[in-house]
Amino acid sequence: MFTPERLVVARKRRRMTLAELAQRSGVSAQSITAFENHRKVPSPETISSLASALHYPVSFFGAPAPAQLQLDAVSFRAPSKMTAAERDSALSSGTVAVALNEWMEGLFKLPSVNVPTYPHLTPEAAAEQVRAAWGLGEAPVPNALHLIESNGVRVFSLPSDCLDIDAFSTIKYGTPYVFLNTRKTGERGRFDVAHELGHLVLHCEHRIPHGRDSEGEANDFASAFLMPRAGVVAQRLHNASIDRILSAKRKWGVSAMALTYRLRKLGLLSEWRYNQTVKELARRGYRRAEPDSSLVRESSQLLVKVFGALRKPLNMTFSELAEELNIYPDELNEYVFGLAPIGIQSGGEPSAPARPKLKLVSGG
Repeated sequence: MFTPERLVVARKRRRMTLAELAQRSGVSAQSITAFENHRKVPSPETISSLASALHYPVSFFGAPAPAQLQLDAVSFRAPSKMTAAERDSALSSGTVAVALNEWMEGLFKLPSVNVPTYPHLTPEAAAEQVRAAWGLGEAPVPNALHLIESNGVRVFSLPSDCLDIDAFSTIKYGTPYVFLNTRKTGERGRFDVAHELGHLVLHCEHRIPHGRDSEGEANDFASAFLMPRAGVVAQRLHNASIDRILSAKRKWGVSAMALTYRLRKLGLLSEWRYNQTVKELARRGYRRAEPDSSLVRESSQLLVKVFGALRKPLNMTFSELAEELNIYPDELNEYVFGLAPIGIQSGGEPSAPARPKLKLVSGG
């Protein structure tokens, strides 16, 4: 069997043009076009050549057509700066991750979706409503990633060759997905989680996200969600000094720049004080990093439980799971890197995660 859509996904995932794939595989660009457009079926030998060039098992190309992510239903950070190859590679990686989630849902009872949508509210009001719905009050969010997972959002890591993208989110078959760059600081990781939650809440299927306005709205949502107005005001940060801001940011688990922006938004910093603070923070290295930060990057509780259950009681190896998905173990590792304590070791097997209980689907 041969599924043309899978050849398209694999080629775009590897950021190859038709000409590049032709050169690496020895198959003509004209033939590859015919294969992708359902006009011709490749021979087993040709499929093997294409699979080798694309670093996918032959079985990947014979599996059923995948649930591909549609561009107009995905929120990308700074989409105007992305090349078509970068965008298509990220979308294709999302397609593989969705297949992983579908496999998990077939075997385990995962959290049901409980993400409110407020497409007609301001970001500030929407953040307040979500915090109220999830019972957060005015306290800091203890673990943003665990929080969205517990409310039905599936979280995966962006592969290492897609790190020019900060994060993106989408909804597929009613399930919300967030894809994160897990190589960033803990503070920025939390903000990315809240930012993508903002897209899911504000820019749901009734309001497709487009352009700079939607990114600004998601940023404002993230600020209000992580740093609620009443809680921040109660800290008495009016015209706060740099040292006071660096101390307060630890309470909310955000970057110094994010808290400074929030203070200006709430009218707690004058424009002059805000500009001076930003300049000084940049001079100290806080524009791109969080010097001396002790905040550990948040991980996935859901994936840790899944991989723990695979080892015991299911006695399934990481390589066997990759085989179920028709991909190689190193590819599977890309989607969980930084989210679960799993890394490919010599011999192709992952290090052992914790083994918390996970409820199997009846008859799964």
